[in-house]
Amino acid sequence: MTTARRDTYTPETLLSVAVQVFNERGYDGTSMEHLSKAAGISKSSIYHHVTGKEELLRRAVSRALDGLFGILDEPGANRGRAIERVEHVTRRTVAVLMDELPYVTLLLRVRGNTRTERWALERRREFDHRVADLLKAAAADGDLRTDVDIRLATRLLFGMVNSLVEWYRPLPGGAGDREQVVDTVVRLAFDGLRTGH
Repeated sequence: MTTARRDTYTPETLLSVAVQVFNERGYDGTSMEHLSKAAGISKSSIYHHVTGKEELLRRAVSRALDGLFGILDEPGANRGRAIERVEHVTRRTVAVLMDELPYVTLLLRVRGNTRTERWALERRREFDHRVADLLKAAAADGDLRTDVDIRLATRLLFGMVNSLVEWYRPLPGGAGDREQVVDTVVRLAFDGLRTGH
């Protein structure tokens, strides 16, 4: 792990370092001492900006959640047939996951051991329910196959998207790589889910 230089330290770089350490060690396995060493600053300097590691966790998972919930406010998520809206949400969710990879990775790893983790899990469930509702609406419109259970399809769709945090690593300067992943996820999911009409 690289250590941030003192003269470039900002609350944003502290958050970035904290997310890296949380992802490497686990939130419960991370102490303020670990964060202090990784950031290259004293613990008192950290406390100057945050009340503790749980505040850093909340800021980190909020960044991921804000990105995800922002998708639901986009015109593509609110206009058109339900199938088009859920495809838009899926496409944008994959993009946000890749853009905010360390933050979304942390969000997907919280277990509910603290108030912040329980809040994050509840917000994740809310997001998942809203996407599941779009899939149900697409099924009601006749745009999804009738021989596929919607609850199972929803879980498989989220499983495929969320698995990206385990294996996706951006190529240096690889904008084309990013678009290929987004397109492939959407094509695999919706070519299998759409009806033939």
